[in-house]
Amino acid sequence: MDCIGIILNLEKPEAETITKNIVRWLEQHGKKVIVSGVGSFCAGTNYTVYSEDDLAGKADCIIVLGGDGTLLNTARNTSVRGIPLFGVNLGQLGFLTEIELPDITPALDKLISGNYLIEERMMIQATVIRKGKEISKFYGLNDAVITKGAFARIIRLKTYVNHEFVDIFPADGLIVSTPTGSTAYSLSAGGPLVAPNLELMIVTPICPHTLYSRPMVIDKNSIVKVELQDTQAEVMLTMDGQSGLRLEPFDDVIVQRAPFNAKFMKLNQRGFYEILRTKLKEGGNTDV
Repeated sequence: MDCIGIILNLEKPEAETITKNIVRWLEQHGKKVIVSGVGSFCAGTNYTVYSEDDLAGKADCIIVLGGDGTLLNTARNTSVRGIPLFGVNLGQLGFLTEIELPDITPALDKLISGNYLIEERMMIQATVIRKGKEISKFYGLNDAVITKGAFARIIRLKTYVNHEFVDIFPADGLIVSTPTGSTAYSLSAGGPLVAPNLELMIVTPICPHTLYSRPMVIDKNSIVKVELQDTQAEVMLTMDGQSGLRLEPFDDVIVQRAPFNAKFMKLNQRGFYEILRTKLKEGGNTDV
């Protein structure tokens, strides 16, 4: 790889210093480095600042400095281009970031030597249909969530899988999750833990007001259609808890597999079950 991109979360106080150190190390090893998400600390340097989209079109890979939330945001914005991501954790122990900060130098050496694997993760897309017309489309690595506002009553969600009517769920909301997202909101709502290398979707009602409502595991190629019934409540569609849209009564939300996967560069330093065991012992604090 000749050109390496860096995207950083400026809310992390150490991000600027770490970025400068990484840029210096990579340039000393003959690599071109381009950066995004940077601010005033670039003044007086020779850095060229790119948007995430432009960076994804030029770099061979992207180093993401932050936590799981930063990596989720980057995956949504760049995965359509098929560029692999490498997460460096600057927050709590995350499920998605590959290494911790003390391991950065040996990790960079492995990256430029080609000593890594590419792991692909399934993504989903959610399309909002209003009065028969598509008005928005979103992508997510973790989940698509339809949920009511803080002070609203329960909402009624008429749900189909592959055009087959499932039920009308009276609930606080509904989660359609990927295997990657099974350790996020879906887990908190009672959904199953799923190994991230699988390809499937999980449909989990949030606080359903029926005793028989349970999470469902469905095929990766399934199409989930959720129709919001008439309501005065404020209802939102959110992707990965970070982007989304306010819904109106009788909007349809179509959730299905995205036409591309997220790609992550793996050094095989931490396995999924090791991370899972450690995270659950910590009580679930995350950076998402």
